Amino acid sequence: MHAADDTDSLERATEDFLAARPRLFGVAYRVLGSSADAEDILQEAWLRWQNTDREDIIEPRAFLTTVTTRLAINLAQSARMRRESYVGPWLPEPVDTSRDPNVGAERAEAVEMAVLLVLGKLNPVERAAYVLREAFDYPYPQIAEILDTSEVNTRQLVSRSRKHLAAERKEQPVGRAEHRRLLQVFLSAAQTGDLATLEHVLSEDVVSYSDGGGIRGASKIPVVGRQHVARYLKAFAPQFWPGAEVSWVEANGLPAVLVTSDGSAVALLSVDASNRGLERIMWMMNPVKLEPYVTSLAA
Repeated sequence: MHAADDTDSLERATEDFLAARPRLFGVAYRVLGSSADAEDILQEAWLRWQNTDREDIIEPRAFLTTVTTRLAINLAQSARMRRESYVGPWLPEPVDTSRDPNVGAERAEAVEMAVLLVLGKLNPVERAAYVLREAFDYPYPQIAEILDTSEVNTRQLVSRSRKHLAAERKEQPVGRAEHRRLLQVFLSAAQTGDLATLEHVLSEDVVSYSDGGGIRGASKIPVVGRQHVARYLKAFAPQFWPGAEVSWVEANGLPAVLVTSDGSAVALLSVDASNRGLERIMWMMNPVKLEPYVTSLAA
């Protein structure tokens, strides 16, 4: 092969990869719950694509999706062990979806923080099957091929994932406008330590998660139950809110609140809301996981 042929081949490979990249990122991010890990997977997928004999590959996107999914599953299996030693609750890394970044789904399914948190409790293969089916609408035979399993087993994987998600999210989430309203009510009450309003807006079995990665001020265990969460937030308010500024942002497809102090981001507040009230309160306070999100807002 001549040098010109090599150049043309690499250019086509680059074009094919860039065309598929949004979807590849969307799959990897949903399986891993980490934008940093998803980027690492895409880098490895690109290296493999460069070193593959591409002449016999009829559908580059299908090949790349298969490679990316399998790499993500492998990394998710090792990440599970890392998370067992993680200090405090683990939450997915937030992504800025306000400008339609490379999350890349035809549907918004499986990108919300609460859904990613629940999916994180599934095994990586179940998670991948659910993501490919529900977020990207892949047909079962193709998912089976990607996962190297039977179509019957693929349907069972997706079914189990749906049932698990339904069991964890007992009530349907509210619409975007109501979600923002509930978050606004909660934010005002949390800032002032308004116990009565907090108890009114929280569901009976609400859970508050603080992902601080070991930093001070973040609870190392989830706080569970309406009264416990309300009282925790009331006690928390005098230390956390004075001097803090809040900005409305979008994270993972829903309204969220960025909290800053002295010009530095200290927390991203996201919630999961149903007609019962707030079901999950998620405080991303780990600076390592928060910084990429904040950087993307300024891009």
